Amino acid sequence: MTKKEGKLIVFSAPSGSGKTTIVHHLLKQDELNLDFSISATSRNSRGEEINGKDYYFISAEEFKNHIEKDNFIEWEEVYTDNFYGTLKKEVERIWELGKHVIFDIDVIGGLNIKNKFSENTLAIFVQPPSIEEMERRLRGRKTDSEEKIKERVAKAEKEMKYAKDFDVVLVNDDLDLAKKSAYNLVEKFTK
Repeated sequence: MTKKEGKLIVFSAPSGSGKTTIVHHLLKQDELNLDFSISATSRNSRGEEINGKDYYFISAEEFKNHIEKDNFIEWEEVYTDNFYGTLKKEVERIWELGKHVIFDIDVIGGLNIKNKFSENTLAIFVQPPSIEEMERRLRGRKTDSEEKIKERVAKAEKEMKYAKDFDVVLVNDDLDLAKKSAYNLVEKFTK
């Protein structure tokens, strides 16, 4: 990694917790000096996703080559040949801009970053007020099948057990309040 290191701000949460909405809100606050870490994935793009903006879409073979070359800060194989990870060069790119890195990342990936860069990382777990509310939000999106919703709820129940391992648990039962709390946490950490 480069010598020009900034801060790492990790947002992790189960699906439907509001994590992505909070991250997008923080990215609009220029005074926080944040840039978004784009993850690499071996899955195909979905819908309107754009390579180099939403994800770096690479083949499973390319992903495995990057693993062999130790090019990732963190990575995981979510399903067979379905990889997600953070390339070292992505974090270095943001630090070279003189900015802090903000992640919208799964729970295990978030903890891996926290464990690897504990001094420079603020790890925030965004928690829905309840599993029932999270399920209601997922249904309200109307983007997932019934099977996918049940899969996400089951995964969320497992992910919630990791909340205690994060620096902060931010309960999102009021989105405006959660945005303000997230802003205050990030502002204090980056000063």
